[in-house]
Amino acid sequence: MAIQVSMTVNGMPASAEIDPRTLLVQFLRENLALTGTHVGCDTSQCGACTIHLNGQAVKSCTLLAVQCDGAQIKTIEGMATDGKLHPIQDAFWEKHGLQCGFCTPGMIMSAAQLLERNPKPTEQEIRHGLDGNLCRCTGYHNIVKAIQYAAETMAAR
Repeated sequence: MAIQVSMTVNGMPASAEIDPRTLLVQFLRENLALTGTHVGCDTSQCGACTIHLNGQAVKSCTLLAVQCDGAQIKTIEGMATDGKLHPIQDAFWEKHGLQCGFCTPGMIMSAAQLLERNPKPTEQEIRHGLDGNLCRCTGYHNIVKAIQYAAETMAAR
């Protein structure tokens, strides 16, 4: 039995008939081909699947797509504007806040919420804000530096 879901994803309407058991991360990746949202653990531990649901950073592997019917979703693909990287994306590039890049979309989505709520976070606040996101490559130092750089860049605008 399929069920119809509709939502707005990165500012565009999206709908499909899906199995009611389809996770939001599966819907984004398989139905909408938005593969920047990664599946890392399927247990809500790593944060690689973090997206924004109605303005809130959430792990899309913990939600059924049907729970998001009518919602506003933003994925990593929706962060850039007019072909220009978001300041957080640019900061990760400039400050080498990524290595393999697998965790980076989730880190950026969590960082965006953090900086929206706290435009001038301390290092400790950044580390706390990333608590639900795991990186297996960089050791977080450059990720924190990238978010500090993004905060400075965004404040200067």
